Amino acid sequence: MFKQHLAGIAIAATILATGITTNPFDAFAKEYGWGFKKTTNEVPTEAGAEYDALLKKYDAVYKGSPEEKIMYLTFDCGYENGYTASILDTLKKENIQGTFFLTGHYLSSATPLVKRMVKEGHEIGNHSDKHPNMARLTEQQMKDEWANFDKKLAEITDVERTVYARPPEGVFSEELLRVGNEAGYRHIFWSVAFKDWLKDQPQGWKYSYDNLMSQMHPGAIILMHTVSPDNAEALPRFIKDAKKKGYRFESINNLMNSGTGSTSKDKKKDAS
Repeated sequence: MFKQHLAGIAIAATILATGITTNPFDAFAKEYGWGFKKTTNEVPTEAGAEYDALLKKYDAVYKGSPEEKIMYLTFDCGYENGYTASILDTLKKENIQGTFFLTGHYLSSATPLVKRMVKEGHEIGNHSDKHPNMARLTEQQMKDEWANFDKKLAEITDVERTVYARPPEGVFSEELLRVGNEAGYRHIFWSVAFKDWLKDQPQGWKYSYDNLMSQMHPGAIILMHTVSPDNAEALPRFIKDAKKKGYRFESINNLMNSGTGSTSKDKKKDAS
């Protein structure tokens, strides 16, 4: 599974290098690889007009309001590598609610941790059942990926279904956003990320810390992978120092319910 994950990352990296690509298979829709120019000096990330318009059309988001020093912690979990418990310990100590985007494999292989996430009030996001390239599936296959995940989740927790989705490797299509939206899923992308998914290449806590501190901005949706020991060690330091700079951490639920979720500009500005 890890080799498949790396292969998918390589595909996504190729897509990101060009921004947008036409699917080489005529039967498939145009594919997009989620990407943006990393920000500095706490200036909110911009993904560009085409992405902004596409996500807004289907109620998808990648950041919150640029006017409030609020950030949102999200974690992608495809398999367990021994560091998620430490991350959960940190979130519990700091009284922060995170969102964990899980795969079907994770539900089956790390059930105690999933139950702990739910018990401690964290949101569970749908990262698909089998971690495929969602953009290359039929409409029914897309629905099956989400539904099969939800079925497994309901079998081990009291969560009936998920409402937030995130495509594997950030590869998506307009069709995926449309089908997901109609099926009751809002896609949650991100505005802060870095290469943190290689479990056998740790670079030390400072690597993660420096990436998080340099990219943070008001409204940031942060993506981290729980397989990284760097992330687990950096997270307490990052939270502490972000708070010193006046930031607070809220849940994706709060973002969605507040009406400030945005693709580029907050809705207050969009409405003006």
